This record gives sequence, C-alpha cells and structure tokens, in this order.
Amino acid sequence: MSRVGKKPINVKDVTVTLTDGVVMVKGKLGELQTKVHPNMKIEIQDTELVVSRPDETKVNKALHGLTRALIQNMVTGVTEGYVKTLDIVGVGFKAEAKTNGVLFNLGFSHPIFFQVPEEVKLEVVTPTQLKVSGSDKELVGLVAAKIRSLKKPEPYKGKGIKYSNEVIIRKAGKTAGK
Repeated sequence: MSRVGKKPINVKDVTVTLTDGVVMVKGKLGELQTKVHPNMKIEIQDTELVVSRPDETKVNKALHGLTRALIQNMVTGVTEGYVKTLDIVGVGFKAEAKTNGVLFNLGFSHPIFFQVPEEVKLEVVTPTQLKVSGSDKELVGLVAAKIRSLKKPEPYKGKGIKYSNEVIIRKAGKTAGK
C-alpha cells in the first residue's frame, strides 16, 4: 500500500465538501478545489479525511498517493499558506512594486513589467528581495518560477534572480594568459 496514500489528513480547521468528484476545501485563507479521479474513494470521518483505492493496479497505486498529496496541499494552503522568497543579485538589478504588478530592472535595455495573478500576493521586501505568497502551492511555485525565468542566475558571478535557499554552483573564469 502507498505510504503517502494511507496517511489520514487532519481537517479539523477546514471545511471539506465532496460533490461529483470535486473536492472543495475552505479555510481562513480562502478556498481551493480540485477534481479527483473517479477510482479514488474519499471518506470524511470526524476530523480526518481518508483516501483509498479500489485495487492494486499500477495506475490506482500512483493515483492514491497523488490524490492524498494534492488534498493535503490544499488543506495546508488554506490554513497556513505558501511562501517563496526570491533574491535579485547584480549591480543595478532591482524590483519596484506597482499597483497591479512589479517592475524589474535586470540589466536589459528596457524594464520588464510582471503582472501578478489575483490569487497570489507579491511583496517587494527590499529592492533586491521578493516574497511570493498564496494559498495555492502550484500557483505560488509557478509565479516564482516565471519571475526567476526573467533572468536566471549565471554560474560565473551568480547574477540574476534566484530562490533564497538556492545554491548557485560557481564556475572558474578564464585563466590568465601564458
């Protein structure tokens, strides 16, 4: 049996509803919903939610752990939320908060305006540090990855946008002439 799939999910601080294969989770930070595969059976028992599968086929084994993980991520998202922190490294590289997005100066000939989705909150902590937060783990990660892709960190000086916990492996530059 799946190690992830057989763990029960604690749902005492949230409201979970099941309708026609759609799981909706509502908490203090908002509400999220996802469609669940019809083979997966979801039961709510008091303050726990249990996901089970009908048989031991390879597809159902894979869906079992996946379904449980997706529901757990939704529960965590509406109770605690998710945060990704990005650092901007480079001389003159900076971010500036605007009304519905962020303006980046990343060493290009033009500034880049990044529009943020409504479900995600983007906070410019300092001109060289950003915090992406929200209740949907997938959307927070997607927005952070899109921002990082504007100027990926390069291996020689480490200039670009990187995650705060990311380690850039540096390369040695050219050696002096002979």
